[in-house]
Amino acid sequence: MSSHDWNNHRQIEIRMKAPREVEIAFVRKRRPRRRRLIFTCCHPALSPEGQVALTLREICGLTTEEIPRAFLVTPAALAQRIVRAKAIIRDKAIPYQVPVSEELAARLGTVLLVVYLIFNAGYSTETTSAELSREAIRLGRLLLDLLPEPEVMGLLGLMLLHESRRAARTSSDGDLILLDQQDRSLWNRDQIAEGISLTESALRSRRFGAYTLQAAIAAVHAESSSVASTDWRQITLLYDQLLRIQPSPVVELNRAVAVAMCEGLEQGLALVDDLLAREQLSGYHLAHSVRADMCRRLGRIPEARASYEKALALASQEPDRRFLARRLEELK
Repeated sequence: MSSHDWNNHRQIEIRMKAPREVEIAFVRKRRPRRRRLIFTCCHPALSPEGQVALTLREICGLTTEEIPRAFLVTPAALAQRIVRAKAIIRDKAIPYQVPVSEELAARLGTVLLVVYLIFNAGYSTETTSAELSREAIRLGRLLLDLLPEPEVMGLLGLMLLHESRRAARTSSDGDLILLDQQDRSLWNRDQIAEGISLTESALRSRRFGAYTLQAAIAAVHAESSSVASTDWRQITLLYDQLLRIQPSPVVELNRAVAVAMCEGLEQGLALVDDLLAREQLSGYHLAHSVRADMCRRLGRIPEARASYEKALALASQEPDRRFLARRLEELK
């Protein structure tokens, strides 16, 4: 992937243009209010749960009955989060304004994180509705219109590239379908094209961050016709860059998978074992699931079973549990 543009009668003309001019003026008038509202809802004095709840209620316009389904809380509990968040804004006299330039970058990061948390809640395998993901993408577009920064482009690109696979990632029964088994003809090509274009624009700026690099990785997958034809070496290099700016054991785990695909299963498994030995991911079911899959493909069946059993004991979402149980049954 490369890091890769209204005159026959004056009176009639005025009548034709006036509604559009009024619309433009209305949009311009609303922009400052939206910008201020986003940064107020995502103020760092609020808890992450309060930021998400307030953003969905005040900016997206969702009701306290619509929001809780994806967050496994009752409407009453959700309403309390909103009440507490508003009380903090009032009691701390948090200004209803966009941060000054010197703190804008740090505050923008919090806003982007809230948008991504909302997207992931809607993209969860247990969430049957795509409403939250659509709201997050709408927020991403709004942010890009208000603040056309590279990382805003990167986040929007990342969400579009992930969302493009929604129709292919679960079966009609709600079971999880892994990337190598997905019907790629079901992937949304319009979302992929837009996501790649945004990612390339962000990369060209050379002022990008973690969201853009994650989008670049998703773009490599999106441009590939199969898992076998995927440029796993390019993905490994992108994970190397991501680790430099956002060190994380989860990123290391994802990199280990890419290494296994381009350098060999033994090399990938050694990296996973090193991660698990450091105990940073010992309670993360996907780490054990990844190890189990590598052992299975290497023919180390007893180890694969043991790792699948650990993963199943740690998994909380039902689609993940069904998938792991099927894998264990296959290894009997």
